[in-house]
Amino acid sequence: MKRMNPSAEPAFVGNSPAFNATLKIIARIARCDAITLIQGETGTGKELAARAIHYLSSRSNYPFIPVNCAAIPDSLFESEMFGHVKGAFTDAKENQIGLIEHAEGGTLFLDEIECLSAKGQATLLRFLQDQIYRPVGGKDQVADLRVLVATNRDLLEMTRSGDFRIDLYYRLALLKVTIPSLRERTGDPEFLANHFIKLGCKRFGINPKSLHPATIEWLNSYDWPGNVRELENFIYSKILLSEDDNIVLVDAMEQHKAENECTTASLFELTYESAKRQLVSQFEQQYLSHLLSRTNGNISAAARLAGKERRTFTRLLEKNGIEK
Repeated sequence: MKRMNPSAEPAFVGNSPAFNATLKIIARIARCDAITLIQGETGTGKELAARAIHYLSSRSNYPFIPVNCAAIPDSLFESEMFGHVKGAFTDAKENQIGLIEHAEGGTLFLDEIECLSAKGQATLLRFLQDQIYRPVGGKDQVADLRVLVATNRDLLEMTRSGDFRIDLYYRLALLKVTIPSLRERTGDPEFLANHFIKLGCKRFGINPKSLHPATIEWLNSYDWPGNVRELENFIYSKILLSEDDNIVLVDAMEQHKAENECTTASLFELTYESAKRQLVSQFEQQYLSHLLSRTNGNISAAARLAGKERRTFTRLLEKNGIEK
């Protein structure tokens, strides 16, 4: 088993040709100190890849500071990133260091970089040009750190639509690595399932369990749209609920498939308009709730992810009875 993170579990692990090829790229990237863009679908392990780069680098003895850009309100971006001095604004009752200073000497990891507003993008670009920043109300300081960023979006496509600055994109994409989806990692679903079973049993204080042989074929054939995160959560839930030493996943998935087929069949008994309204309503509620969860309730960031104006997005929330 190959492990790229010397820190605490869970680690960035795998055994497929696609995963091993990615490890080689990560090892090469870790040897230099340049800004790196980490790309990949949701749940592929982009933060774990960033941690691997950090812990393999010369900065490994210094902090690794992860930041979810979607969770920082636009109005507080400079204060959160750069810090502020006492009296800089009404609520600044004492000096506060920013995330950049917290990461001094180490690595600043900016996840969901696509969520930055136009103002946030301009602020970040200015800092990246020479790593000079100014705490709100303070004086210029020079940072010594490495910046890693991650996204599950096509940033280059976003530049074409005007949603992301082209100059910032080229600044961030000096080095790039794409984390393969789980469906591209032949054999890794079984490998990771066994890995998570061991971790889960240890974590939850459960007697050792193993995969039932009938499960393995399904594990490697399922599409895993949520990637490694979906597999991890799925395995943990089965560990906690299973009363047997052998974990059988096939039965659970057959039940899930049957429920979906039953739901679909019931739609066919409705009129076209009624069925369409029901499906659209279900989609909107799930989609909007997911975006709010992803941005920790930040409506402006969720609206940007949806490609909607904030006012329009708010009306969608009200229409679907979702609390802001």
